[in-house]
Amino acid sequence: MPLTNHRTAHHAFLRHLYADDYYPDHVLDQGRAVLLRLCERIEAEQPADLAALYPLTHAATEEFNRLQEAFEEAGSEIETVAREEIAEDFWFIAKAYGFTGADPEELIATRDW
Repeated sequence: MPLTNHRTAHHAFLRHLYADDYYPDHVLDQGRAVLLRLCERIEAEQPADLAALYPLTHAATEEFNRLQEAFEEAGSEIETVAREEIAEDFWFIAKAYGFTGADPEELIATRDW
């Protein structure tokens, strides 16, 4: 499903991580896909408020939790730089869809990275 939100459709998710050879592109591609699926779900389900948005972001965060093994198998990990970049993209998505009052920490509250 093509994204209708211009900001998310043209955003370079995980941009800084792609620029660093420490992070394998094939794993970043999976992370980027998680973020794009989150955008698709927001557009399809149109959460009315933060109480409806947070379960969507938590589900996407759980997908990132499962990606940790793929990072490790590729000789990488979700460490400080990656955590910050991923969190910033979650925050970008929330703002792009009008949830400017979202708590950045709550967006990714289910993380174990």
